[in-house]
Amino acid sequence: MQVDPIHQFQIKNLMPMMDLAGHHIDFTNSALVMLIIVGSISALLIGATAPRAVVPGRLQSIAELSYEFVANTVRSTAGNEGMRFFPFVFTLFMFVLFANLIGLIPYSFTVTSQLIVTATLALLVFFIVVIYGFWRNGLHFLNLFVPKGVPKLILPAIVVIEVLSFLSRPVSHSVRLFANMLAGHITLQVFAGFIILLAGAGVLGWFGAVLPFAMVVMLTALELLVAFLQAYVFAILTCIYLNDAIHPGH
Repeated sequence: MQVDPIHQFQIKNLMPMMDLAGHHIDFTNSALVMLIIVGSISALLIGATAPRAVVPGRLQSIAELSYEFVANTVRSTAGNEGMRFFPFVFTLFMFVLFANLIGLIPYSFTVTSQLIVTATLALLVFFIVVIYGFWRNGLHFLNLFVPKGVPKLILPAIVVIEVLSFLSRPVSHSVRLFANMLAGHITLQVFAGFIILLAGAGVLGWFGAVLPFAMVVMLTALELLVAFLQAYVFAILTCIYLNDAIHPGH
């Protein structure tokens, strides 16, 4: 029996939608999971806060804690002026978090393991930072690439490095999330495959399957932590980049 850890990341066409300029546009398992993510977030935030109880229940507490957690992150990173971007950052955080968590459900699909998805989110952040930076600060936004106190002799080299670092942000922003989710799920699949292979080898194999089973349990717990941490890292990096647009310069 062969174990294919990459099979879980394959995009499958579920229903044809339309033809556009000779290209087939289909409704895929990735699109289905994204709809489930949006529906789950909406159900939690709208349904949990609808009662507006003075003493919140569990779901309302989760919704309120999520709100306060992201709000505090934005304030501490981008200041009070950064709160105008709170809806955007909160949406990113909740989408990435739910995508990571839903991806841990067996036979589901991990949207954030697709580089095209994480790159799209990272590019969205990048262009918002650039557009808002120039809209708010004009050409003074370029001060972001000119650190203060740098000797004029090496200033051109520093500016080039700063520009390259700025342009590489979408790459690091997207690959970090994509690589963590991809590697974690592949590792889980490999150890889960060991359990199946050993269990099919007879009684001795059952005892041998105990170790990979324990590894799967521990890795699942670790992936739950990584799911939250990666959503937090994606959100806080977004806040840091937005702070550069609000307060350019060093």
